[in-house]
Amino acid sequence: MFYNSETLEGRAVLNTAQRMCAAARTAPKAKGVDHIVTATITGDEKEKLAIEMERVAETEGIGFFVRDAGCVREAAAVVLIGTTMGVRNVPCCGLCGFKNCEENIKNDGVCSFDPGDLGIAMGSAVSIAADDRVDNRIMFSAGKAIVNLNLLGDEVGIAYGIPLMAKGKNIFFDRKR
Repeated sequence: MFYNSETLEGRAVLNTAQRMCAAARTAPKAKGVDHIVTATITGDEKEKLAIEMERVAETEGIGFFVRDAGCVREAAAVVLIGTTMGVRNVPCCGLCGFKNCEENIKNDGVCSFDPGDLGIAMGSAVSIAADDRVDNRIMFSAGKAIVNLNLLGDEVGIAYGIPLMAKGKNIFFDRKR
């Protein structure tokens, strides 16, 4: 059987996406509490994400969302990584800006460990993409659209998107687009 480069590169990107989700899952978490949620999208779901990014660009007047939506469209897949929100009940912490977890909850605060764990999970994920030589970029703009669309569920409060591709030119590097 003959496999052309387009077929093989597409398979490689999806294989990398799977491994990225596994890396995010196994990344260290504060107190061993796992609030990380992952998924990978292609095709129609990827197009819905790009459309929402463009909608945000138009309603909020943020031009780089349009540029990033174009990158999402050109990507073979997008890895979604987010976190649900919840406190860890660490005594005498206060890293969230409140006296304790009880005060955080009363004031609808954000536990500092959730975004920290998310950052570690994303770093683990993109290290896999780098090891596999798959072009990628962590995008806040895609994350905003992911949360708006509830792609990772209603409970996810912070997310990022990581578009992936394997082509001759890395479109995520040339940011003048």
